[in-house]
Amino acid sequence: MLQVTRRFFTSTTSRSASAEEACVEIFQRFGDKPISVRRQKLDMNQLRLLKITLSHSEQPEACEKLQDEELVAPGHHIVYFTPPIPERELGRDGTDRTVNPLSPFTRRMWAGGELHWEKDNPMKVGNTVYETTRILTAEPKQLKNGGEMIVVGVEKTYENSKGVVLRDNRNWVFQKELADTQDIPPTPEEKPLPEGTHTRDFCQTEVSLFRFSALTFNGHKIHYSPEWCRKVEGHRKCVVHGPLNLINMLDFWRDTAHAEEKGTLPKSIRYRAMSPLYMSEPYRILLHKEEKSEKDGEWNAEIWDSYGKIGMKGIIVG
Repeated sequence: MLQVTRRFFTSTTSRSASAEEACVEIFQRFGDKPISVRRQKLDMNQLRLLKITLSHSEQPEACEKLQDEELVAPGHHIVYFTPPIPERELGRDGTDRTVNPLSPFTRRMWAGGELHWEKDNPMKVGNTVYETTRILTAEPKQLKNGGEMIVVGVEKTYENSKGVVLRDNRNWVFQKELADTQDIPPTPEEKPLPEGTHTRDFCQTEVSLFRFSALTFNGHKIHYSPEWCRKVEGHRKCVVHGPLNLINMLDFWRDTAHAEEKGTLPKSIRYRAMSPLYMSEPYRILLHKEEKSEKDGEWNAEIWDSYGKIGMKGIIVG
C-alpha cells in the first residue's frame, strides 16, 4: 500500500471546546484538501478471510475459488484501506483519531451513511484502486439529556483505471468522554424476534468480533474489551461493529434479490445505526421489497435485537 498524503490530528487545546468550536476547527484543519489519498491492490486473501468470518452461507472450500477479476461483493471493500495508525497515535478508546473533533468529543460511534456503486465499472479482485478521503460535514447536535455531540461526515471515493467504482459516505457520532466509572446496565427482558417476508438470524461470538476487528485493523475497544465496555462506556457487553451489520444486510439482499434482479451489485444503500447490538445476543435481519411502482427495486432492511429494539435500518436500491 502506498500512502500518497496523510494528515493526522495534531490540534490541541488547553480547555474543553464547545461543539460549535470543534466543528469549525475540523474544517480549518483540513480545508478543501483531501484528508488522505491511498493506493492498494485488492488481494484475494482479505476477501477469503472475510467470507470465512461471515460464514453464514459459504463453506471454506467455496472461499478458495476466488479469482482475479471476480467482483468485490457490496460492502466487502471495508476490509481494504485499513487505517495504518501506530498504536501510540490511537485514541484512549483505541480508535483512529484522524478526523476526531477537539476534546472533550472523543467517544466515537459509527452512525450510518450511504454507498453508491458504479454498476458499469465494478470493483474487482486484483484491481489497483485509489481511495480519496474528504471531510464533508461536521454538525453540532443536542442529546436528549441536553448534552452536546458532533456528527462528522466523511466521503471515501474509490477509483480504478477506468474511473470511480464506489462512493462511500460515512457518518460518525462523537460524544464527550465519560469521566466516571459507569454502572453495568441491566439486561432487558427478552422478546420474540419479529417475523418478516425474508429473515436471517445472527449471534456474534467473541471470535467473530475479534476476527472482524483484525480484518479491518480496528482497535476500538468496545468490540473486544468487556471491561472497557462495562466500566468506561456503559455497555453491558462488547458491541457488534456497525460495518459488520452493514455487510450482513447487503449479503442478505444479494442472496435474496439476485434471483429476481440482474447483477449482484445494488445501485445504493442508505443506512442508519439506531442502537447497539451485542455479542452473544441473537438478532434478526428483516428484508422486504417495496412493491409500489414508483419505488421499484427498493428494499427495506431492519435489524432487530431480541429485546424489541431496532439496531440498524437501511434502504437498498437494486
